[in-house]
Amino acid sequence: MKSIVTSMIVAAGLMVAGSAMAADMPAVAKKNNCTACHAIDKKVVGPAWKAVADKYKGDAAAWDKVAAKVKKGGSGAWGSMPMPANPKVSDADMAEIIGFIKGL
Repeated sequence: MKSIVTSMIVAAGLMVAGSAMAADMPAVAKKNNCTACHAIDKKVVGPAWKAVADKYKGDAAAWDKVAAKVKKGGSGAWGSMPMPANPKVSDADMAEIIGFIKGL
């Protein structure tokens, strides 16, 4: 019985930790409406940012392409849903968002 209670407490803790991770989207991402299509740890309309980080880990040139896709839009890299253009995202905001994704 004790092990069941302990397991339930551990599971609840992991769920809370997962929710905290999802809530840690940077303010700049919220300001630029990234959260309408992306989450850190799960696919929404676009890919999870953790999946983006994993896909491009170790490929320094890829991040310039990601930034260009955010600014100009595009499709094909993550399925049939196109990424709309976001030309108003400033270079400073883009650098902060990309830095956050790279750190996942």
